[in-house]
Amino acid sequence: MGNSYAGQLKSARFEEVLHNSIEASLRSSSGDPQPIFTQLYLEPEPFPGNMEDVKPKADLHVREPPGHDLLNGHSSNDLEELEDDDDSDSSSPPLPYLQAQAPDGCCTLDGFCQAGKDLRLDSKATEPLDVPAGFELVGAKSPSVPEHILVCAVDRRFLPDEHGKNALLGFSGNCVGCGEKGFRYFTEFSNHINLKLSTQPKKQKHLKYYLVKNSQGALCKGPLICWKDCKTRQLSSSASTSKPSSSSSLSSKENGGTSGHSSSPFSLSDSPPTRTTQASSVFFGSQDLSRDCSFLKPLASTPGNKTLPIVSSAMNSGPPKKRHRSWHPNTLVPVPPTAVPVPAIRPIACSPGSVLRVSSPQPPVAPVIQPQPVTAGATVIVPDNLLNSSGVRPVILIGHGTLPYFYGNVGDLVVSPLLVSCYKSSQLTEKTLETLGLNRNQLLSVETMILLTLQYLARLGSDQIPLREELEQVVLKAMLCCPGGPAISLSQLPWLARLEASVSGGSVQVVVTHNSLGEGISESLRSLSEGPHQQKCLPTYVVIICASKMSSNEFCVLVLGKYQARALAEGMLTTNEFLKEISYELITGKVSILASHFKTTSLGDNLDKQLVRYQRRRKGQVIQPFQGDVTDHIHSQEAASMSPPSERAELLSKVFQIYPTQLSVARSLLSQVCSIADSGTQNLDLGRFCKVDFLVLVPPSHILVHQTAQRIRQSGVLVDLGIEDASSAYQKSDKYVVRLDNDVHAKMEAFMKKVKQNPYTLFVLIHDNSHVDLTSALSGSVCHGELQGLADRVVNCQEVLDAMNLLVLQVSCFPYTLQTRQSRISTHNEVHWPANNSAQGEQPANELFYFGLRDYSSSLQWGVASPILRCDDAFEKMVHTLLKRHPHLHSMVIRSYLLIQQYTEAMMALTSSPSLRDHITPETLAMVEDLINAPSREGSQGRGHMLLVRVPSLQLAMLARERLEDVRDKLGLQLCFAVLLGSPASELNLPRNFTNRLRAWRGCENEEWVPHTYEDLEGLPCIVILTGKDPLGETFPRSLKYSDLRLIDSSYLTRTALEQEVGLACTHVSMSVVQEPKKATARRGEPDGEKATTSMNDGEELERPQSNGSAATRTSGSLAENGVSSSDVADSFQKPSTSTCLPEGPAISDMGTMTQGFKQECDSLGGQFSTNPTKVSKAPPSLYSSSSSSSPSSSSTQRPSQSTQCSRDPKPARVSPRTVIMSRAAYNLLAGESGSQLSSFSLLPHADVAWSSPLRPIITQNLQGAEQSTYYRQWTIARQHHADYEAPSVQHPRRLLLSGPPQVGKTGAYLQFLRILFRMLIRLLEVDVYDEEEEEEEETSEVTTPGTTQWPDIEEVRKLPFDPYPRDPKFKKASPVFSDKMPKCLRDFNQGGESQTTATRETKSIRLSRFAAHNAFHHCEQCHHYCEAGPAMQLSECTFHAFTFCSSMLGEEVQLQFVIPKAKEQHFVFSQQGSHLESMRLPLISSNDPDLLKSPIFTPTTGHQEHGLLNIFHAMEGASHVHILVVKQCELHHYRKYWPNHILLVLPAMFNNAGVGAARFMIKELSYHNLELERNRLEEQGVKRQDAWPFIVMMDDSCVLWNVQQSADVSESSDGSSTLINVSLKTVLQHMEATPKISLYAMCGARKWSSSLARRSPSHPFSRCHLHDFVMLNVDLTQNVQYDLNRYSCEEVDFNLRVNSSGLLLCRFNYFSLMKKHIPPGGNQDFLVKPKLMEIENPAAISPSQYVCAPDSEQTLLDAPAQFLLERFLQSCSHRLFPKAVQNRSNPVLSIDSYLNISPEISVCYFNSRPHSTNLNHQGLVFSGLLLYLCDSFVVSGLLRKFRFLKGATLCVICQDRSSLRQTIVRLELEDEWQFRLRDEFQTANCSEDRPLYFLTGRHV
Repeated sequence: MGNSYAGQLKSARFEEVLHNSIEASLRSSSGDPQPIFTQLYLEPEPFPGNMEDVKPKADLHVREPPGHDLLNGHSSNDLEELEDDDDSDSSSPPLPYLQAQAPDGCCTLDGFCQAGKDLRLDSKATEPLDVPAGFELVGAKSPSVPEHILVCAVDRRFLPDEHGKNALLGFSGNCVGCGEKGFRYFTEFSNHINLKLSTQPKKQKHLKYYLVKNSQGALCKGPLICWKDCKTRQLSSSASTSKPSSSSSLSSKENGGTSGHSSSPFSLSDSPPTRTTQASSVFFGSQDLSRDCSFLKPLASTPGNKTLPIVSSAMNSGPPKKRHRSWHPNTLVPVPPTAVPVPAIRPIACSPGSVLRVSSPQPPVAPVIQPQPVTAGATVIVPDNLLNSSGVRPVILIGHGTLPYFYGNVGDLVVSPLLVSCYKSSQLTEKTLETLGLNRNQLLSVETMILLTLQYLARLGSDQIPLREELEQVVLKAMLCCPGGPAISLSQLPWLARLEASVSGGSVQVVVTHNSLGEGISESLRSLSEGPHQQKCLPTYVVIICASKMSSNEFCVLVLGKYQARALAEGMLTTNEFLKEISYELITGKVSILASHFKTTSLGDNLDKQLVRYQRRRKGQVIQPFQGDVTDHIHSQEAASMSPPSERAELLSKVFQIYPTQLSVARSLLSQVCSIADSGTQNLDLGRFCKVDFLVLVPPSHILVHQTAQRIRQSGVLVDLGIEDASSAYQKSDKYVVRLDNDVHAKMEAFMKKVKQNPYTLFVLIHDNSHVDLTSALSGSVCHGELQGLADRVVNCQEVLDAMNLLVLQVSCFPYTLQTRQSRISTHNEVHWPANNSAQGEQPANELFYFGLRDYSSSLQWGVASPILRCDDAFEKMVHTLLKRHPHLHSMVIRSYLLIQQYTEAMMALTSSPSLRDHITPETLAMVEDLINAPSREGSQGRGHMLLVRVPSLQLAMLARERLEDVRDKLGLQLCFAVLLGSPASELNLPRNFTNRLRAWRGCENEEWVPHTYEDLEGLPCIVILTGKDPLGETFPRSLKYSDLRLIDSSYLTRTALEQEVGLACTHVSMSVVQEPKKATARRGEPDGEKATTSMNDGEELERPQSNGSAATRTSGSLAENGVSSSDVADSFQKPSTSTCLPEGPAISDMGTMTQGFKQECDSLGGQFSTNPTKVSKAPPSLYSSSSSSSPSSSSTQRPSQSTQCSRDPKPARVSPRTVIMSRAAYNLLAGESGSQLSSFSLLPHADVAWSSPLRPIITQNLQGAEQSTYYRQWTIARQHHADYEAPSVQHPRRLLLSGPPQVGKTGAYLQFLRILFRMLIRLLEVDVYDEEEEEEEETSEVTTPGTTQWPDIEEVRKLPFDPYPRDPKFKKASPVFSDKMPKCLRDFNQGGESQTTATRETKSIRLSRFAAHNAFHHCEQCHHYCEAGPAMQLSECTFHAFTFCSSMLGEEVQLQFVIPKAKEQHFVFSQQGSHLESMRLPLISSNDPDLLKSPIFTPTTGHQEHGLLNIFHAMEGASHVHILVVKQCELHHYRKYWPNHILLVLPAMFNNAGVGAARFMIKELSYHNLELERNRLEEQGVKRQDAWPFIVMMDDSCVLWNVQQSADVSESSDGSSTLINVSLKTVLQHMEATPKISLYAMCGARKWSSSLARRSPSHPFSRCHLHDFVMLNVDLTQNVQYDLNRYSCEEVDFNLRVNSSGLLLCRFNYFSLMKKHIPPGGNQDFLVKPKLMEIENPAAISPSQYVCAPDSEQTLLDAPAQFLLERFLQSCSHRLFPKAVQNRSNPVLSIDSYLNISPEISVCYFNSRPHSTNLNHQGLVFSGLLLYLCDSFVVSGLLRKFRFLKGATLCVICQDRSSLRQTIVRLELEDEWQFRLRDEFQTANCSEDRPLYFLTGRHV
């Protein structure tokens, strides 16, 4: 009985089969071509007697009904011819057939039976033989004794007639030797008669002759048994079989999901094909087990009982996927998946852990798999007419052990691997066991598993089906609580099992056998088919246990419960498959019996006749559509012309708002993008992009495209991104949304072309609803009319993956299928919607919050009379009755027909036939009544509710629409409500009169307007029949009140499938709606004055209150807001009132234009959204505009819908959750938390993935977001047809996932993300520069030089007065310098110590130009060599050079270190040996090279290694230049890391704590010393000493841009305005260096930019004043003027005053301006002043007044440099030292030889004590104080006597130490004029080793 076809194609038949396949495809209504190879039997390995051939095709279709010719594309799978062994020619050795050992003591002699009796014809010929009635004597040939014929008695039914026909499958025979009777299997019989076969026993091969009596009455050989002709057996015999036709390896729901190749186009079987799971690899450890359903060996078929072998439309290479006896293992393919549940070969071992793996090619020596003898009971004949006689198609749940072969009517049996994985705990890896907290000893024995299974089944309710996940949890708990389980002996098992079953009340029975599972199955099936099942009550489950002493226990479960068996069988089909099955049943007319049943009403009348009768009675009148009762009839013309009342006040105005949660999600996405950019992996370089563009991919739904385009329009994002201008944005928004259909490739090509052409634009490809269709492109095909694998082709194509300027954002409400072990998205790149915590009740009752799936589940605990999640039990009862009557039909067909009848009769009951009311379920009646009556309620203005009916099958949906429309029209309701088919493949099609009504409500003037989205139907009473395999994310209007999901049943047993259906109803609701029932759960009175619910349809308290969405409740102002929403709560208060309507403002035209006034740009507004009640009366913070996941938009109008509460006061509209009506199976799963069954979130997350382990930790409801993602990534794997199946191991760096619940507002969030991403890129290209206007000099009447002068004239400049007043705003906090022309107005002074607090300085955001200086984060193609180390470059490639010189100022030798990169060595001169650094090259003053920059640039920098603008490549236009960074020794390694190509000058270690003064001092000292060295070197070369270039540039690390001011043409502007143009630093420097007589200037510089500069030209082109930040310094002229190396601040003002008083020229080029970037971190910022000894815990902040103390005092000493403490003290506390000087401009403090900042309130008069210096004329000036800071020998007592002081003026003398302080007092004879007290001596608060500074104060006498 084996089936072995391993071999080569019969090429002769190839063309024939190909022809058949093409012909079948043409005749098939599906476009799916039939697989060719599956129809070919392959030439078997020739072993004797093991060959079968193909029955001629013509016979196949003898009696097939029309439609059945689709079967397998004419494949001859159903019939096989059986060949004699004579035909075989042996070219390869047969597989040895392993015969069972004969029992000990048995006879094994050839020709004798095991009892030792002779069977040879010679001996038996004359013996009298007992042949029972119906038996024949036949002769068998034994290969071991070919000369003898053995006599056997065989049941005539199993032998062919004279035509070779009508032999039953199987065998029944007796032994004529010993008389043993009842051999049911030929294998068993052949063993008994010692045939000793080398191949598997087959009756066809070994029973050769009939035996007849000759004339003498002796037995002799008669005619041959006519096996040969059995290939012509007719289809009329009574068993239908099918063979395991090359099943696809990829296609079970476990293994096949939605893949297109899972099965043939229509499942012709009455039974849905069974499926095997990956988990079911008990038999073969192949990863992809086939979905072979009817595995069973076909021998005949009846027309009424076809079964469909499911075939693959994508055959794998390799041998045919029948049950393989063997095949040459030299083909380079893995072992093919086999039809697992009924293996043709017994695997040698059958423990649950044994998995046979066959390695890749081996020589064909050993066979691949060793078959074992098929013992008695190893085959089962499925009785005929099993389904018809018993009304049930049994399902066998594979347990543990080996199932038998099935023959006969196999179409009536389904084998399911549903629970098999629960029994495979032995396969768990050590790691998994550890995760589960188990060890190997805790694994359960088979016996315990059997008892657990029984216990589980016994506790299942009558309306529940076994679920794999549930049993797995039971097994896991058992392992954890009783490790290993109790030891159960063989004798205990049966009675323990029966004990467990006894609690089930008969629903579970136990059958114990001792030989094989087949026995028990046979017995159960026979009793099922024979017994009159009306009399006996069938058990729901039969657990068959084979308790064998020889081998381990085996068991399986036979499911006989009608509901359970059907649900399990249907649940094995993928969605595609069951939709095909439904199509097939409708096309072939199988539903006709059912349809005829529904032709009569529940009262038995003919439905159509009744309708026609009623139609005639109406005489053309129709029911008034609104403001009337169902009984009011008016003429149809009159009704059609009625238009709904529309008050102008109700006109909708559209507002797109972003709510705080959306904003925070957008920001999370942005920060994720930033972290990708910052990861250092070079995967994303945000710095190079200046633009953002995008494309949204949506599933193939026209409505979704319109909806998303509408969101894009309303959000204004196209204009904000600068992609489109305001005029074109409206028309072009459609271009940015692409449907994943046939046209997607062309559009994507265009998009990718754009991506390549615009490398500086960052593109975002948004894949919305990305969980839909994740089939891999390889396995994708056209499936049920839908293309598959498109998303994979688009999103995962190499071009998309490689584009460095493309981000992929996948958006999904059910992201589980994207979160497997093979996920392409990094966990770090997932952004999850924040959990909805608003239900805690902190918010006011009229706030809206998101009401999602979890809320629906938890609402079941509210205890209200009419829950929002319901199961229609009356409907379920009717369904169950019908299911029993029509076992051949898919349950969804039955449910659909019943649903149509329910709606039909409900309409009739409410209009023509009230008597039908009792026959309609209350749920249906309530919904239809609400639908018809709502528009007539007072104040509704004709608005009503939407009722959504979900019908996944397109054919059934079309049927429903046609039927409901027909009934509606005949009942005269055609103007009351619309019936719409919502199909993804088509646009909305609404009759004109309804469109007019919508237009009237919208106040829309445009005659052409038609609704494009469901939201556009706001307020229209309608039934929407939503069809399609999955809901695709369309948003429904507020007026959706009911969601009817009664067709969604046990076929939807994955988490995604179930949740996305309920997700249709999710929306944002009022807080009060949720809070009230929770409070009112205890007392069900009439809360809040509302009418308590008494009847199902009369003001149900918790049904949706009319969502009269005022602005208070509005969400995304989409076009769909036609002002309605719906509910049952009384709403007379909802007349539009100005208080709740939108604030007055520009009304927005209906075409979605934007009101800028309302568009909340909320980049930085954080929580400012819903705070201003005048803007939006409490705009709900958790309401989001969105798309595929957007909230239903409410209207800005209000309307009542119920007459129950007309007298209530106005209050804000309430928005209630929609009511969801479900099937019992779905309801049980959603109610899981409250019920006994597990909840939907424990189910397999998606049909395209599989659990990675048979057991795993239990998932809890609290697992959300990131934890849930981690769980699924650990415990699920992608199936073979999933797009991620072969995903690369490295996750894609530029791919993000945004997940959030359905309809929560994800579209609004990602559109906002685009907006803030663009802003951030612009911000990256922008810098905040200081924008502060400097205090203007008062105009003098002097003649100014003309403004057009290019360079200063040295004589003119000398005539200009020097302005000592530091006017730059950065010196706002510094002391003003007294001069003749001081500003009259005083600066605003802060009193006392407050001046310490840093006020924020004005900044302005400026777009970087191509001439900008950049920080370390800038990367571009042009300058990467400038700042980045090359790949081969090591840090060691920089050389360290010491440079020593003697500083007169320091009075000692100074050693500086240079770090010089190899590439920069050309700028230096080295000694002959090449190691010693001699000098830095300087150019000549006379050289005129246009590209040459003569001045070396020094930048002192500290703490700014990342943020300092040290990349001046672009500022220098790429020209060669010398740029030296001057850094502290302690920061050297930081700067080397970030700037490996820069020359670094390292200050000595003693300056690590010094201020910027030290750096400037060292730069100037070094530069002068270098100038002298270069002069000497050049002199040796014959160049004049004075020709060496004496200038250096000292530039801060925050200089970012340079501008030049060009006067506008006079003709253009008379107000003297000018334009500022960005120029490069190179331009500015070269211009300054080209100044005539440049070497006569001591310093040149530019002014600081401010935004006011552009408004006016400078009054003077040049001026003599303070220069800072960017200075060209002549080190030769300023040789004797030094920077103060001790200084931390104001060192530049101090230096400038000294340079000027030394008689040197400072010149500022006023038409050059410099922009300084505001860099918050690092820099020369303040020391953290803290106590030296940190014994104090959490010390209080130390104020500047504590920075000094009396000498030798006990005060806390501080850890900070003395000079720093002094400067900070003087800055804050000088009002105590110089009380007379405070705010006294006419009596400044005299400061000799230095400028110190002694607070902005005190003016300082600077005086240079050097001889020949130029000083201010102090005649007539009276000073209010004297400041002597570290004065040198030039200050003498005679000098001081020249000055006059006020009476009571104060003195402050500051010295390095106490002794020098006393010496100074004596030397300057200060005690003559000043009075000192001992207590007036102070020191800075340092300890003595930190060398504090000392100062003494005194008063003038």
